[in-house]
Amino acid sequence: MPHAPTEIAAGDLTPARFQQEIIPGCRPVVVRGLVAEWPVVKAARASAGALRDYLAKLDAGKPVEVFFGDRAIEGKYYYNPGLDGFNFERRIMKLMEAVDCALESADRPGGPSVYVGALPTADCLPGFGVGNSLSLGDFGAGPRLWLGTPANISSHYDTFDNLACVIAGQRRFTLYAPELIGKLYVGPIDHTMSGPPVSLAASAPPGSDAQFPLFAQIRDQALHAQLEPGDALYLPKLWWHQVESTAPFNGLVNYWWDASSAGPDLPYTALLFSMITIAERPPAERQAWKAFFDHYVFRSDGHPLAHLPTQHHGLLGPLKPANYSKIRARILRLLRMS
Repeated sequence: MPHAPTEIAAGDLTPARFQQEIIPGCRPVVVRGLVAEWPVVKAARASAGALRDYLAKLDAGKPVEVFFGDRAIEGKYYYNPGLDGFNFERRIMKLMEAVDCALESADRPGGPSVYVGALPTADCLPGFGVGNSLSLGDFGAGPRLWLGTPANISSHYDTFDNLACVIAGQRRFTLYAPELIGKLYVGPIDHTMSGPPVSLAASAPPGSDAQFPLFAQIRDQALHAQLEPGDALYLPKLWWHQVESTAPFNGLVNYWWDASSAGPDLPYTALLFSMITIAERPPAERQAWKAFFDHYVFRSDGHPLAHLPTQHHGLLGPLKPANYSKIRARILRLLRMS
């Protein structure tokens, strides 16, 4: 039987529970009906045309990037054979032109696959966030919009926490935990469809296990979630997710933010920096640095200075109010010297 994330009803989710239980748990959670009362969801329930009219009233006329694919790809935006290109083209057009293309394609057998995503509504649809709001916490830059015909977005991760809210159609999520990365056969990190790298194994068609033997060991560990309009999925950072939109016309609004941030710097920056400072050193030296990272950063055995009184913890004391800026200043000073 397929595994599924934890589910809760919107009425059982308070801001305190979201901040103190859901986020620290670092596990996906489906929230049924979280945005069911949003005006945009009600418009979409009426019809795709009503959703179009709702968006048109807010549209600022900004140009957006749109993915177009031949109907033959069935919405699977992916690499060409050999990983040297992609099976779709990118076009720049106004948002409502893209929506009209998607609606026309949805009504016409053999029409192209049309997809537009990650649009900041503050720029493209001023007022959207005010009319369709959440009170669960600070979501940083605010909502982003995703629209299009049926699509299968390859399994990838985000370096931010994600709250994905379905506003039209259906979304099917297939999720893999971050610790499974070594068996997911990750593709290039600098030649991607749209930002993050993808799992080549999880994105491959059925029958590819011989090409990705390690993935066969973890395929059954996936979590599967089916979302209807009004439902939402909280997805912690670094969880792998394949996203399939299955209705003729689909819409989603999501929020990206770093729920655990102590300052402006991102963990992914540290990962990239470690690639150039540690990744190609001799194996024995890498193991030595791994021990230091485990001790000072990941702290599997507790605080590194637990044997000393807290007044002697210095830079290893709490990051706030002063240690974050002190450590950051030291890092910048070291970078200027290199």
